[in-house]
Amino acid sequence: MRFRRHNPPVEETGIDLAPMLDFFLNLLIFFIISAAFVSESGIKVNRPTAKTAVKEEKASIFVAISANNEVYIDKQRVDIRSVRGIVAKMHAEHPEAAVIIQADKDARAGLMVEAMDQARLAGVENVAVAATPER
Repeated sequence: MRFRRHNPPVEETGIDLAPMLDFFLNLLIFFIISAAFVSESGIKVNRPTAKTAVKEEKASIFVAISANNEVYIDKQRVDIRSVRGIVAKMHAEHPEAAVIIQADKDARAGLMVEAMDQARLAGVENVAVAATPER
């Protein structure tokens, strides 16, 4: 006696999108993690206002000087003497970046000038002082 095999008919299901979705989600996660986010220094600084203030469009290295004359780079308090080395290292990673000095309007002007000098000694040509545009 011979038995027949009964195979169910094969249905065409279409394209399986799961591998493609996995690939694009992994790609998205990679770009989010590897993107260089440019942010403010993270220190609350009461900047002076200026009528001619313009927004710097390029990536920047932010040096913040608080009202009590403390210097911060990337939310880390640093000594004014170490600004040159830190800025030189950051400038080597991003050579097109400008240094933006965010000095509180109550900070010592001499400390701001010293921070600008340290940035220029680090090899940065584009050094600017941040100001809030008048409205």
